[in-house]
Amino acid sequence: MAENKPDVLLVGHLCLDIIPKFAVGGSSIADILVPGKLIDIDGMYISNGGSANNTGQAMHRLGFPVRIVGKLAEDFIGRAILDNLRTLSENLVGDMIISATEGSSFTVILNPPGIDRVFLHYAGTNASFVADDLPEASLDGPRLAHFGYPPLMTSFFQNGGVETEKILRRLKGRGLTTSLDMARPDPDAPSGQVDWQSLLDRALPHTDIFLPSIDEIIFMYDRPLFDQAVAKGGNIANHIGGLATLRSLAKRLLSLGPAVVGFKLGDQGFYLLTTADRKRLADTGMAAPANLEAWLGRELIVPCFQAKVVGTTGSGDATIGGFLGGLLKGLTPEAAAVMAVATGGESVEALDSASGVQPWDSVCQRIAAGWPASPSSLIPASWQRDPSGVYQPS
Repeated sequence: MAENKPDVLLVGHLCLDIIPKFAVGGSSIADILVPGKLIDIDGMYISNGGSANNTGQAMHRLGFPVRIVGKLAEDFIGRAILDNLRTLSENLVGDMIISATEGSSFTVILNPPGIDRVFLHYAGTNASFVADDLPEASLDGPRLAHFGYPPLMTSFFQNGGVETEKILRRLKGRGLTTSLDMARPDPDAPSGQVDWQSLLDRALPHTDIFLPSIDEIIFMYDRPLFDQAVAKGGNIANHIGGLATLRSLAKRLLSLGPAVVGFKLGDQGFYLLTTADRKRLADTGMAAPANLEAWLGRELIVPCFQAKVVGTTGSGDATIGGFLGGLLKGLTPEAAAVMAVATGGESVEALDSASGVQPWDSVCQRIAAGWPASPSSLIPASWQRDPSGVYQPS
């Protein structure tokens, strides 16, 4: 595949991430951000962020020809985002949408060692991005299109999600395999008041692959359970009722239209459920699985690989990049899921979302060399582990 003809189109949220390097951590962010306190840091890391960038850069570093499309302004931040992408490849940014009247989006990420992240976010041009902004030329060439973070893009969650439905319908109508990711809505912001179940009722009939984080989908489908799990602290995946909840939610989502549903489980791994309908699986567009039978009616969990965690920003997006890459390479669902957690594992070994990700063959070699896995409390004792480290029902 020549890089000037992208195989993957990454569309959606795009911003500049500004990440202070904290010298010390604490038990909570309140231990560090004390009013009047001078906080020493070890410098600042600045990189691109957002779903389109994070998944796109991960796939680019794995070796896939990708095209990233987002909406930027003609300002310092917009130019910095473009320059960062052009450093990797000029081909990444050929169809970027540029506004002359708005400000580009940025996020200040407070991620001290041992403490969950806090985000200070300016939506900027992401708020006005609509389906019709997507250049027609960007749809020529790719086999797969991934759209990410509608909860952070005002136009895509307003009015019942008509713009989310519109962009996915447009992509699907061109024969592309469509993939969708979410972001956790802020309970106190307008996105937190959206009827997300109704929005997904509209969007998922035009989605082939749905890959949200478990906390996002619990927020959208069971807010009381979400609130209870958050109150217990730590990874929400540990407090939602285990496999029964994962399976119930995934089946409900599959019934709305997707052929593949995967949940990113943080440090607990990756859960996958696929349709048992052969016709639906075959209708997943130009990047349909090479071996349909291998993908029919599959359920599995892959635990995370052990990694030296430097930063978790964008790790879920990198996980998606590994999974979609596996699909494009014709892998089985087991192998694609393993590559998903491997790419996510490499991502957390750098402060930003993607610079830790190595080329595809290098990742495969690391796995083959016996990269150890971390334990996952979500794997039932009755499930069996195959030689690749994938757990499935007996």
